[in-house]
Amino acid sequence: MMTMLEHDAQTDESLHESSGSSDARLVEAARRGDQAAYGELVQRYEHRLARVIHRFVHDMDMAEDLAQETFLKVYERLEQFDSSRRFGPWLFRIGVNLTLDYLRRKKRRGRWSLFTDRFKDKSPDPAVADPRKALDLQQEVQKVLQMIPEKYRIVLALRDLENFSTSEIAAVLHRKEATIRWRLAEARHRFQYYWGKRHGTAMPENFTPSESAESKDEM
Repeated sequence: MMTMLEHDAQTDESLHESSGSSDARLVEAARRGDQAAYGELVQRYEHRLARVIHRFVHDMDMAEDLAQETFLKVYERLEQFDSSRRFGPWLFRIGVNLTLDYLRRKKRRGRWSLFTDRFKDKSPDPAVADPRKALDLQQEVQKVLQMIPEKYRIVLALRDLENFSTSEIAAVLHRKEATIRWRLAEARHRFQYYWGKRHGTAMPENFTPSESAESKDEM
């Protein structure tokens, strides 16, 4: 089951690979009015932030707009940043919350896509397999993902599609790592259950999605 999700994940540097001390110095410089320092922070995170947001809105122009809005909000809130913590997770927390607020306002909750259309505006290569098959798979996976409640789906997207670590997701969502691990396990079970139900493949043993499970884990 997880290979179907992970095949679309892109390898990227983890948030912790970007020097925390370096981020802290840039933040302090930006607080003192050094715009070049903040520009360096933007350059360091803008690509990944836009890509993460794109997982939710499936519209690159909107993803870039939301990323820009995120950086503006972060700049306005620099004085609120706790310098004893890492900058990256704080930035992504603001970006994810901003994106979810946007989706709720547009009444698009539960309709966002987690997969990029890699074949858009590209001519087919006769030397490779028909890309329509991959698109069909992506569309089917998307339908199954949309059956999963938002709070689990977010964790699944960040962990299995964007390769965030459990600790990073906990920092982004402001939740305990144990909660993130539980949500991830629940999300994976739900994906396998719904996929198996639709396609007649193996489903997790002794597992049935229930509202009682959700009530134990309010977001």
